[in-house]
Amino acid sequence: MLKTLAAVLAVTLLAGTSALAADISGAGATFPAPVYAKWAEAYKKQTGVGLNYQAIGSGGGIKQITAKTVDFGASDKPLKPDALNQIGLIQFPTVMGGVVPVVNLPGIGAGQVKLTGDLLAKIYLGEIKRWSDPAIAALNGGVHLPNLPITVVHRSDGSGTSFVFTSYLTMKNAAWASKVGANDAVEWPTGQGGKGNDGVSAFVRQTPGSIGYVEYAFAKQNKLTYTKMQTREGEFVDPVAPNFAAAAAKADWAHTPGGSFYMLILDKPGATSWPITAATFILVYKHQDNPAKGQEVLKFFDWAYKDGNGLAEQLDYIPMPEAVKAAVRKKWQEVR
Repeated sequence: MLKTLAAVLAVTLLAGTSALAADISGAGATFPAPVYAKWAEAYKKQTGVGLNYQAIGSGGGIKQITAKTVDFGASDKPLKPDALNQIGLIQFPTVMGGVVPVVNLPGIGAGQVKLTGDLLAKIYLGEIKRWSDPAIAALNGGVHLPNLPITVVHRSDGSGTSFVFTSYLTMKNAAWASKVGANDAVEWPTGQGGKGNDGVSAFVRQTPGSIGYVEYAFAKQNKLTYTKMQTREGEFVDPVAPNFAAAAAKADWAHTPGGSFYMLILDKPGATSWPITAATFILVYKHQDNPAKGQEVLKFFDWAYKDGNGLAEQLDYIPMPEAVKAAVRKKWQEVR
């Protein structure tokens, strides 16, 4: 028999204080790690319940929840209904944000370099090898581009951020689509690997001539130089919260496959819509082996939906719309 969240929480109360105080564990995506850390700190102060979150990449998060070594998994690569049903999971989104190209170019400031999706794919294919390449120069008149070789930096681990990034390149460049494709781990044609968003950030920060991709909070925290990107309408925009929100507003969450919340927010219409916008997701089992822990997980994310918006916005994440939160809470009724 399916239980409502209210009924589940009532059982927790009956279980006593020890169940209420049980810490919870999660693992997965590095994309939302900064906001999960902020939420965990605030939640522990309010409730005494701690969160141990391992930012090991989306691939690792899926593996750990599948193996039931954590209470929830986290992934920027949403799973389709068949995969969810096969494992016995539900998924739901927590926040949205932007995946941002970042560069290390002497004398070049944030937002001075403009790129298109097609150019970005050609750089990651290894077809464009120097920053002074005519194709980049033609798009960036008036910008003194150094004659440096391009060091491509990508994720070395199974990564939902990579899934989002390669999905975008697949949309914008036919050669990328046919030779590499979209996944959380691909055969990169060129470049060096960094583990996690923080690993890519560190590699770019210390390597002149490099280019990488990270979630915007990592670019902001590490003071990395981001590029402008071209929207579907041909405008060049900065990776800032209003532009993430403009893209996020185009997402049709009411009609995801099988009610799974499977959603990609890439190259959405709108003159200011950041083209590489993404949601990040939580994975939990429908049938909980440890009901107290399962209840605490839902309580934590229920709190995040109610009280965590401000902390998310401080880091330039976009909170989920209230209608989506209501649909997620309804979905939680499937958790036994």
